[in-house]
Amino acid sequence: MSVVYLLRHGQASFGAADYDVLSPVGHQQAKVLGEELRARGVTPAQVWAGTLARQRDTATATLAAAGIDLDCGTDGRWDEYDHLGLVRALAAREQVDAPVSPRDFQALLDRALEDWIGNGLEVGGTGTYTDFADRAFAALTEVAAGGDALVFTSGGVIAALCSRLMGAGVVAVNRVVVNAAITKIVVGRSGASLVSFNEHGHFEGANRELLTYR
Repeated sequence: MSVVYLLRHGQASFGAADYDVLSPVGHQQAKVLGEELRARGVTPAQVWAGTLARQRDTATATLAAAGIDLDCGTDGRWDEYDHLGLVRALAAREQVDAPVSPRDFQALLDRALEDWIGNGLEVGGTGTYTDFADRAFAALTEVAAGGDALVFTSGGVIAALCSRLMGAGVVAVNRVVVNAAITKIVVGRSGASLVSFNEHGHFEGANRELLTYR
């Protein structure tokens, strides 16, 4: 039996020229996440991240704070779907203004996700939602075969996997994934089971100002 911890990256740079950069809050979130893993005594056999800068940089900061001295492998199957492309495509089709606030962006993203999932659309290099979800589940299966693992990934990947394991709607799950939250999956002979989703108690109390969703 293997335990796979799915760790969402810290807050990225919403509204900046390059979204794929951890914000100052994101760096701090990664450090707090590492301190939480250290406090839990988590000792993985392997560490993985997607290829995105925000995922890899979260891994670097988290592992340092956790005192985990393992190389972090990269696998593009842990990358996020093209959320900016989804929103731009929907805005163009419906001739609406591009969102400027996180709240407006989330509302448009929810609609774009429903369109992508429900209508089998292909989005850039991401492909269809089924392609995206199947790649993520295959990556989970392969990682679990190597023992306990930390995986630094994104909200959409976590939502796709948890939605499949829970039988819940992807959009509703995707909407509430907290930056630098912990999701725990156990994989054994009977398959994969979701043990905990979106744990973020490390952003309560003294660290409550670090709680973000976007």
